[in-house]
Amino acid sequence: MNVIMISPGYPAEMAFFARGLAAAGASVIGIGDQPPSAVPQVAREALTHYLQVGSLAAGDAVVATVDDLARHMRIDRVECLWEPYMLLAARLREELGLPGLTVGQTVPFRDKELMKELLGAGGLRTPGHESAETVAAVWAAAERLGYPLIVKPIAGAGAADTYRADSAGELDAILPMLRHVPQVIVEEFVDGEEFTYDTICAGGQVLFENICWYRPRPLIMKQHEWISPVTIALRALDVPDLQAGRALGAAALKVLQFRDGFTHMEWYRKADGQVVFGEIGARPPGGRLVDVMNFATDADLFLGWAEAVTQGRISRPIERRYNAAVIFKRAQGAGRITRHEGLDHLLAEYGEYVAALDLLPVGAPRRDWRAAIISDGMVIVRHPELSKTIEMTERFANGLRLYAD
Repeated sequence: MNVIMISPGYPAEMAFFARGLAAAGASVIGIGDQPPSAVPQVAREALTHYLQVGSLAAGDAVVATVDDLARHMRIDRVECLWEPYMLLAARLREELGLPGLTVGQTVPFRDKELMKELLGAGGLRTPGHESAETVAAVWAAAERLGYPLIVKPIAGAGAADTYRADSAGELDAILPMLRHVPQVIVEEFVDGEEFTYDTICAGGQVLFENICWYRPRPLIMKQHEWISPVTIALRALDVPDLQAGRALGAAALKVLQFRDGFTHMEWYRKADGQVVFGEIGARPPGGRLVDVMNFATDADLFLGWAEAVTQGRISRPIERRYNAAVIFKRAQGAGRITRHEGLDHLLAEYGEYVAALDLLPVGAPRRDWRAAIISDGMVIVRHPELSKTIEMTERFANGLRLYAD
């Protein structure tokens, strides 16, 4: 099977999906705007061919390049797991008559207003919402929806450029920070805990499912630099408190006609137990969460995804053995990392449960915590018991400190 993979080297985790395709037996043709030398070695080793284009945003030119390629070899699938170019992948599928999401099916995964309209029409509880392209339209939506509310890009990913406003004064302060965003969605703020519902599907059937618990919810993580964000992949998905969220996720996939590949959905559970849809992407989660899922299952979900899209199955049973959690660290201060504190003591106490450790070394420049969720490093821990996992996340969040100067 010959599979075109758009942008196999960027973002960084795409290289492991390329490797998964090759391990599943596919011949992987990469198309990207990176020079070959910039493509990570993991991806280069997985590719049978790489075509560099001037810009992936130049859709017509990319289509012409792929049309020319298709005259010389059979193309069986087109895959893209990076949000900005999912519509390009859909356009290529239609051009070549290949299976997978069409342009019409892809748009609702990118347009949050349309997404919520379709799911609301399908009977799912979504936040009140309106799209806006002007400042006046934002104010009009705020008047109708009331406060508190959320303003975010209509085609964004994660919590980038997402703001909460509790009053007209706060909204007035937020609007200048969104001048670069051409269209936003103004949305009811849902007060509750936030979770994910992640799946790998084939033929419209869920082959693997995962639920992560954000502690605290991403909007709060984004507002306070001192927080060490934590995300826990839960071992037990059959507990009563999660069933409404699982049902919500399954219903969303059905309404949006999703059939093959990875999905990443976010949802809220209110204090009264009501569940509310957040948003969904036809892609894997970022923030190293596929790694976290792998540590929760001792599986290779990069390969599992590849098998699902090329063979319609996952060859090995996946067992949820652990709760696995990632703790992201943000250094105190500015400039370069000068020291770590508390790590040796924490490793002495919990080292057997630490699955991965990746902290910026002394001398490395600090990252912009607003722009990169991985911040200045991360620790992944795992344990069969949820209470023990939570304990470890709190200890690493509070007891491990990085300093910069």
